[in-house]
Amino acid sequence: MKLHFIASSTETAVTAAEALSARYGHVPIREAEVIVALGGDGLMLSVMHQNRGLPVYGMNRGTVGFLMNAYSEEDLPARILAAEETVVNPLAMTAGTTDGHEHCALAINEVSMLRAGPQAARLRISVNGRVRMEELICDGALISTPAGSTAYNYSANGPILPLGSDVLALTAIAAFRPRRWRGAILPKAATVRVDVLEPDKRPVMADADSRGVDSVLWVEIRSENTIRHRLLFDPGHGLEERLIREQFV
Repeated sequence: MKLHFIASSTETAVTAAEALSARYGHVPIREAEVIVALGGDGLMLSVMHQNRGLPVYGMNRGTVGFLMNAYSEEDLPARILAAEETVVNPLAMTAGTTDGHEHCALAINEVSMLRAGPQAARLRISVNGRVRMEELICDGALISTPAGSTAYNYSANGPILPLGSDVLALTAIAAFRPRRWRGAILPKAATVRVDVLEPDKRPVMADADSRGVDSVLWVEIRSENTIRHRLLFDPGHGLEERLIREQFV
């Protein structure tokens, strides 16, 4: 099996990559059959953004490892052959800014809009071209994929979404009006548009998996089904199982 190892910058991850490369061999990514990522979820997201098509098998050598398998140097090729594959589609974000430019980015976890000043944001939310909420006053709002629903979305009290549900979570962050509005669950095929009201007085930034855009006027988000990220998980410990298990902690 031709493996390409990628490690985060921590000493623990680098040492693991050196040991595994010496044991199983390391090939350039253009020759690889599988990418082995050693680190935490941040590294996994980076690998997924930079590499499309190749399956990725992650092992946890970081502080957060929801997308990673347990680390072991033993029987790595056999573990990879027995692994269950999960396909994740990212979100495509297009953001229009006050300077007249448009910015595009992909997000595997979520696209969020956050207030960028001392006052709460005023947002208008449309789904498939129809205004669904004329005014949402809040610290922000985010649209999450099932894969990202246990990350920022969950911290903002959003729902955990099963991978096979074909839905997205629209979650408010500290909603003031409507009071305590928690959000909505939308079809995966939906296109969500968020317009910023009073952008000069209440500036807003947009963020797609830590790729930020300042001074936004509007943001459109949709699922990009033409892009397929392939993640490999040990049997019985796949992402679907983890999403279910997380709800009973």
